[in-house]
Amino acid sequence: MRPDDANIAGNVHGGNIFKMIEEAGCIVGTRHCNQHNGERCLAALVRVEKTDFLAPVFVGEVASVTAEISYTSKHSMEVQVKVVAENILTGATKLASKAAVWYVPLSMQDVGRIVEVPPIKYASAEQEEEGRKRYDAQKIERLEKTAKIEAILPPPANPERHTVGFSQHSLIHLVGPPDCTLQDYVNGGVTMKLMDEAAGLTAFRHCKTNVVTASVDVINFHRKIQKGCVVTVTGRLTFTSNKSMEIEVLVDASSLMEEEKGKYRAASAFFTFISLDKFHKALPVPPLKIEGEEEQRRFEEGKARYLQNKAKRLADKQRQQ
Repeated sequence: MRPDDANIAGNVHGGNIFKMIEEAGCIVGTRHCNQHNGERCLAALVRVEKTDFLAPVFVGEVASVTAEISYTSKHSMEVQVKVVAENILTGATKLASKAAVWYVPLSMQDVGRIVEVPPIKYASAEQEEEGRKRYDAQKIERLEKTAKIEAILPPPANPERHTVGFSQHSLIHLVGPPDCTLQDYVNGGVTMKLMDEAAGLTAFRHCKTNVVTASVDVINFHRKIQKGCVVTVTGRLTFTSNKSMEIEVLVDASSLMEEEKGKYRAASAFFTFISLDKFHKALPVPPLKIEGEEEQRRFEEGKARYLQNKAKRLADKQRQQ
């Protein structure tokens, strides 16, 4: 990892880790479909499951990314991705990040058409059944999320500190050829990096300290973004605990040349950030000041996700003991 991969604190930007995860998944998915299928296709990112940033990656370390297909449905595939960082001076390694990522294969001849995914061989019937359960769960959740798409309200003129409006932040990006796949759609890793940057700026405005990505709940890609679109990425705080904060990130896109088509929601996710001191120790997060019923509703929903994730971490820890 080089200095241009790092954030202002000196560790590798979470958005760059996302790009590596997406590229590894895309390569594995594309290889699988083209080795077994007569029609040429390219794996396109549609969803990122819970992503954990387990340890920071620093400049000078070597990051190795491994990806393996864990489940296939008729038109999609789940890929498990791990990022391992190695200190080449000492030989020490650490698991830096892991994620489950979903792809669909898009035809190279008829761009936008989803082709069938060749099935994989499972080690056991139980493994296949567990994969089917994950597939069904994400499909239901994705449909529910699409149905609940909300508009983004601009922050007030002079917001009070530590309110949602005070830290809300938007990035605007014009999609060019370097951002796109072979089919002129935005690479999922590019979108995820922009989302991580918007979330990071929101977290920094709230805390005014060094902040890092701790995890991402789910990233849903609702619609594809084409070359020539203007992308607006907005981050807004939804919930704070004592030492973490949840930020909802919404990606809206509109065509620069076809403005009459209007703006549409392209992606959405919930990022969790923590505040760190100069020794990389977690700091308390200022409480979020709630204004209005909508902010209260989002806060309670964020609290439920926080408690659910906390319970899952404790359960996983107990199983490992």
